[in-house]
Amino acid sequence: MTKRHIAYLACAAALCGSLGAAPASAAHRVHWVHPGESIQKAVNAAEPGDTVVVMAGTYRESVKVTTPGLTLRGVGPQTVLKPAKKAKKVKAGKMKAAAQKSCAEMGNGICVIGTKKQPVEDVTIAGMTVTGFSRIGVMAVGAANLNVHGVAAVKNGQWGIAEERSVHSTYRDNVARDNGDAGLFLANSVTAEKGATDTHGTVVERNLLQGNRIGVTVRRLRNLTVTANSITGNCAGVFVVGDENKPKAGNITVAENQVVKNNKYCKKTARLAFLQGTGIVLTGAEKTLVTHNTVTGNTGKSPLSGGVVIFKSFVGTTSDKNQVTDNKLSGNGPADLINQEATKHGNAFKGNTCKKSKPAGLC
Repeated sequence: MTKRHIAYLACAAALCGSLGAAPASAAHRVHWVHPGESIQKAVNAAEPGDTVVVMAGTYRESVKVTTPGLTLRGVGPQTVLKPAKKAKKVKAGKMKAAAQKSCAEMGNGICVIGTKKQPVEDVTIAGMTVTGFSRIGVMAVGAANLNVHGVAAVKNGQWGIAEERSVHSTYRDNVARDNGDAGLFLANSVTAEKGATDTHGTVVERNLLQGNRIGVTVRRLRNLTVTANSITGNCAGVFVVGDENKPKAGNITVAENQVVKNNKYCKKTARLAFLQGTGIVLTGAEKTLVTHNTVTGNTGKSPLSGGVVIFKSFVGTTSDKNQVTDNKLSGNGPADLINQEATKHGNAFKGNTCKKSKPAGLC
């Protein structure tokens, strides 16, 4: 963890000047939670626009948020959320039942849950550590204008921070480390196979993503930005993934990220070959811009290894009209730039600084 991220998390709960600086309005109350008290009880008592402040300590529970405009805020990494000692576990792939099952039964730490007809709007989750859950640290389903910042999602069984069926989210200045799959996972739907959906401008910015299977996975989405993140020590850095459904994933910008030495080994799954040494991958995506990233030292012998890889999809979906421009690449293997698609698909490589490409001539 860099000094910048440590400093940010230390004051992410706004103890650096804003918490308590002004009295709460009559309409918007602050609910304080101390060690030994229930976070969920305070969340249940909160009205739209209220803030729940969780003081330093370890809290063994899961928390479900359905109140619009709610802020759930810790005081930094010393506010720690862990599973209840007897929390029930649910197998992966049961996300569709999230609205019926409790957050703890799903194996998740914090669940922000809306419905298809009525998304939960303007929720903020900030300034805490969420660790040790069997599935997901922080999960949003059916959210709009969600803001997650200053959260450390560490050693959760599946994803650190994740969302589906959500729009216009902001994930900024978080740490997602040593999670079983992606540190940050964003998808249109976890369970249903269908075309990509528009996020209306979701932003993934300035996060530290380290030691996960994949740093960031963007799956079957459009209109999203992944920028200025530090992505290192994962099996793979960034995945932009589409499939045979339409519309394709795309209209995504991956810019100004540090994607360095993602050389951890992860064994193959039912959907994907083994991973090691992968920087940024586009597969089944269109009109995505990969620009001004620093991609170094990602080396391996996986079919997806390399610096920036346009990968020919396992399900036969082409990647079309993507642009890879003005990136700095070095020490990636088997090559800095790899394009597995035929030239007719219109993928462009321009202005990149690198030494080796497949096919030759892309640098």
